[in-house]
Amino acid sequence: MTPDPRQRLADARLYLCTDARRDRGDLESFLHAALSGGVDIVQLRDKSLDARTELELQPLVARVAAEHGALVAVNDRADLAELAGAAILHTGQEDLPVAASRRLLGPDVLLGRSTHSAEQAAVAEADPDVDYFCVGPVWPTPTKQGRPAVGVETVKAVAATAPATPWFAIGGIDERSVAEVVDAGARRVVVVRAITAADDPRAAARRLRAAVG
Repeated sequence: MTPDPRQRLADARLYLCTDARRDRGDLESFLHAALSGGVDIVQLRDKSLDARTELELQPLVARVAAEHGALVAVNDRADLAELAGAAILHTGQEDLPVAASRRLLGPDVLLGRSTHSAEQAAVAEADPDVDYFCVGPVWPTPTKQGRPAVGVETVKAVAATAPATPWFAIGGIDERSVAEVVDAGARRVVVVRAITAADDPRAAARRLRAAVG
């Protein structure tokens, strides 16, 4: 029996954000490779896409994810999450309040939140509508230009509180640095270029998944 989305989230260790790979034209084969390597959650995050194009691509993402037992997250847009039937909506601190997302999407969609300090993480942990949160960016990353890195010390501070809510370290994490966030107490990570820029996405995902257990 396939675990329900909340159990799959609890078991998740590796979360991938990817662009639509329009320059390569290989989104479907890339997703198959990354997810077969151990990606548990996939989010299509591509600021160059308009809403219509993103919505057109979501069925492909959902189909590939379903074949591998992975969850699909939509970034920022509650309307797209609902129309796409995504399991997860992820929002940042400047996006819709979590309570508003819950009101729009109902009790079954999982809600994720970005946090950039131990204090914001504590707020997310205390919010019954937050199903998971991310802590970062741990290191500077071009995907979050202008966002100051919070450093490994913030990961340690959040880990020390032993949150009951699943949480992920995010930002600049790759095969060289993943051990550092694991040593700091993170048991789940979000990656982008560590897989999207890899020559062998399946192998990269497999190594990252092994690193976080």
